Parts: sequence; C-alpha cells; structure tokens
Amino acid sequence: MDTRLWMSTLLFIATALMVFVAVLSYRKRYLPVARTMVLMMLAGSFYALGYGMEVLARSLEQVKLALQIEYIGIPFVTTLWLYQAIQFTGTAERYRRKLAVALFLFPVLLFVLHLTNDWHHFVYASYSLNAEAAFPLYTTAKGIAYNLHALYSYVVLAWGVGLFVAMYVRALPAVRKQILILLLGAFAPMAFNLLFWFGVQIDFTPFGFAVSGIAYAWGILRFNLLRLTPLALAKVFETIRDGVLLLDGEGRIVSYNGAAARIFPELESAQRRYPVPAVDILTEHPHLLQIIASDRVEDERFSFRRQLDGHSQHYSCSLSIIYDGGTLPVGQMILFSDVTELMENEARLRENARQLSELNAFKDKLFTVVAHDIRDPIALLVSLTDLLGDELTAAGIEHAEVFVELRGQVQSTYHLVDNLLDWYRSQKGAVVFRPTGWNMRQVVLQAMSLASPKAGMKAIRITERIDTALAVEADKEMLDLILRNLLSNAIKFTGVGGDIEIGAKSEEGRITVCVRDNGAGIDDKTSDMLRLEEPFSKGAISGGDSGDTRFGLALAREFVRIHGGVLRFESEPGRGTTFTFTLPEANSRRYYVEEEERNDESHTG
Repeated sequence: MDTRLWMSTLLFIATALMVFVAVLSYRKRYLPVARTMVLMMLAGSFYALGYGMEVLARSLEQVKLALQIEYIGIPFVTTLWLYQAIQFTGTAERYRRKLAVALFLFPVLLFVLHLTNDWHHFVYASYSLNAEAAFPLYTTAKGIAYNLHALYSYVVLAWGVGLFVAMYVRALPAVRKQILILLLGAFAPMAFNLLFWFGVQIDFTPFGFAVSGIAYAWGILRFNLLRLTPLALAKVFETIRDGVLLLDGEGRIVSYNGAAARIFPELESAQRRYPVPAVDILTEHPHLLQIIASDRVEDERFSFRRQLDGHSQHYSCSLSIIYDGGTLPVGQMILFSDVTELMENEARLRENARQLSELNAFKDKLFTVVAHDIRDPIALLVSLTDLLGDELTAAGIEHAEVFVELRGQVQSTYHLVDNLLDWYRSQKGAVVFRPTGWNMRQVVLQAMSLASPKAGMKAIRITERIDTALAVEADKEMLDLILRNLLSNAIKFTGVGGDIEIGAKSEEGRITVCVRDNGAGIDDKTSDMLRLEEPFSKGAISGGDSGDTRFGLALAREFVRIHGGVLRFESEPGRGTTFTFTLPEANSRRYYVEEEERNDESHTG
C-alpha cells in the first residue's frame, strides 16, 4: 500500500476515534471538565483530519487548504488541555474566567495569523516542493509565530503536568487513576511532537492525539473518567462540617479538611509539608495518639475534649480503618463531630431537672401543710359555724342571715381545699383506684341526700330518673366526688326554686350519667374557659358568682378519665346546663353477688 494512503487512513481513524471520545464526553456535558474534553477532542480531530488531507494533497493549494483545517484545532488543543487540568485540579477557581481569556488570547491570534499567512508569512515563511521524496509534498520554512506557538505549547503542557503531579501526590487512589490517564493524554502528543523537532520529516503529533483518544475512551468506560473530579471530591471533603483526619498505615497525617484545622490549629503550620507523623503535631493529645497507634482492625468510637480560645470543646469521634481493596489495612480516618452544644444543653437540662426536683419537693411540703395545718382548722370552722348558725337562726337574732352567708363561704372554702388535696393526690398517683360494682341509683340517692340541705336553702328540687337495675363498675370514693362536684356546681348556678335532674342509662356496655339544671347556663366566653385545660383558673358563670367551679370540674374530669370515660357539657345561656359522663357498666349478676356478700359482712359485724 502507498505510504501516503496508509498514513491518511490511520489519521482518519484517529479522527473518528477522537470524535467518538467527544461523543462520550458530551453525555456528561453537565460537568465543565467534560465540556472542555469535548472541545479538546474536536480540536484534535480537526488536526488529524487536516493532516490526513495534507498527506493526500497533490498541489500547493490543497496543502494550504489542509493546513487551514488543521489550524482549526492546532492553536487550541494544548490550551484546552491546560484549561481542563485547571478545572480538574480546582486551580484559580475565583479567577477562572479571566484566566481563560488570558490563556486563549495567543491561540486565537495564531489562528488569525495562519488564516492571513499569505499576507505576512508570520506562521509559514515559505513553501518548497520536496524533491527528495513524495511525502511530504512540500516542506515549509517556519515563521516567528510558529516558533512562538511551539514554545507556548510546551510551557502550557509543562504547566498542566505540574498541576496534575501536585494533585496526584495528595489525591485518593481512585482519583490517581484518572490523573494518570489525563497525563498520558498529554505525554503521547508531546512525545510524538518531539520526534518532529529532532529531525523526523513526518509530524506524528496527530497519532499522539489518537493515543490520547484511546486512553480517554478507556478511562471514561473503565474508570468513570469525568464522573467525579478531584475538585469535586475536594469540595465534598472540605464542606464536611465535621473534622476529618486521614492517616496512612505508618501513623502519618496525609490530609485534613478545614473543620479539622479549626479543631487543631497546629495543622496549619506553614513549615510543615504533608504527610507528617501524627506524633509531631498531636503532642498535646496523648490519648488521641494512643488510639491512633493501637493495632486495632475494627472501627471505634470515643470522646475527645480540648480547650480552644479558653472554651472547652467536646467531640464525639469515630475511627475507621481504611482497607486497600481487600483485608489489608492501609490507613485510618478519624471523624470529629462537635457535640459541645449538645453537652451544654444536657448540662442545662440536668440543672433544670435538679431545680424541678427541688420545686416538686417544695410543692409536696406545701400540700402537706395544706392538708394538716389548713384543712383541719377549716373543718373545725365548718362545724362551729353550723352549730352557731342553727342557734342564731333559732334565737331570731338580727342579721342572722349574715352569719348564714359566712357559714356558706367557710363551707365553700373547705370544699375547695378538699378538692385541691384530692386533685394533688390524683396527679401524684397517690389515689388508689379500686373499682367494684355499685347500684347506680343508690349512689346517686346518697349524693342527693348530702346535697339536699344546700339545695333546700334555695328551694331547689333535685330529682332522679335512674333504673334500679343499673350497676356501675367504679371506685366509690371517686364516684361520690364526681357527683358531689356536679351537684354542687348545679346548685350554685341554679336560681331559687329551680330544678336539678339526675339521669342514667345503659349504652353498649357503658353507663351514661347526666346532671341537668335549669339555671343561668354558661355564656360563650365562660364556655371557652370551661374546657378543663387549666384547672387552677376560675370561670365566672353568668347569673352567679365566681368560685372553684372550674377546678372542681377539672377534678371530676380527671376521675372520670381514670374510669375510662369522658366528661362533657352542653349549655344554653338562660336555659340551663347539662353535664354528661360515662362509666363502665358492671355485670348485674356479679354485682348482686358482691352486694349480698357486703350485706352479709355488715350483718355479721
């Protein structure tokens, strides 16, 4: 085969190969590095395509046309490679655009100079027919622009190689493979071009770009070239909020991120070049050095504390073993998570818990005082006012009704204190819940008898509508308190000559009890207050005075809840109020057996 024919064939194959790499790179065009790779491969393909046409040229005009195609790529290919190295290594990120403009000024100028070379001959001074061989058809005398571009290209390549070598030294093993592939893509064209400068008549540089294309295609398909650049990995590494130290198998610090530098300012010493033995930097932290030096093969968690700027910083640390593909450990990674704020919050919570404990102890003492030093004297006052009130009324002494009012206030205060103590015991869990079967009508009649004297003072009629067969499963003391509070509330806010009705019915295994009055009712404002969420608030009922209404209802609600029921109310101002609560229904047959047993015990006693 003719030399020119097989050379042009190889060059066209190289062109196709570089176009193929450009297509592969275009699929990842969202990455700046991939876009630069597309442009670089296209520039190299124009170089190879034009050179293939130059090999087949039969005249000077065809040679010049081929050179014009070559120079679509020749001025830019090495500059694009350097720019890719800058992107790949993250160099001058803040000044990337200005740097790109500066780098591409000369390539653009060279392209224009070659396009107009016939006017000034700065690139090629002359063309002469090659009489000694059929290829190359013409030999050229190089101009000043050509020589300057050659010098520029080698400076650019050396610059890029320096960036890649520096990145290679501090890169992770997975990234080093990508760097080697990109370095090979630069060395191959440079090596072939050196042959041309050392006297070889044929320029093999495009074949070097073919080698680069093969290397890049292999890297993209095999090693995920362009998928994650060292810059991206470095950004991930730097943006981790936790401090990270990377150590090799010899206990030397290989790398660290900014968060680690803030934890250990000694890492930033300008005189140190990494890797550095950890013992030379972490001398003030023997515990940490001991953990690093131990021959462990499993990950470990530990705590670490140090003083920074006069403040104690706390860290939760994890040490991870790094393996080289298999089971051979090749290094360690230590992660420092700042938990200072968490520790301070825990300390504050412990202090708050201590204060709450003291407050609870004070509250218990306070309720003890209420129970023994307040309740008993008030109970005595209730008894005395009852005796004196009856005597004054019988004697017909003037202003006896004032004393009657005083007696009512004393009794109301006594009930408030009693409710308060009951509520306290329920909240503390001191209330014993012993549900047994009780006849609902008998319990209600007992509550009515206790409330009758107070109702009689206002000529209020209390009636009940309860089936004698209804039995409820309840704690007797709690049930009495519930009924007492509801009846007391109804009497307080029912006018003279009013009516109160108590009813009960069985519904799906539960007893529904309602206490209905025809008093003043509850207005909208007070209705919102009586949602029983704040038991210490007192709500005024329209048409009546303020008292411990809401607190008593809150206590009743709590005891109903203990029974598994719900306390509700419905009211219409001026028409009355109905309170409803539910309790579990007792087994009637079992109730009668228990009732007979209680009766037998009472007779025996």
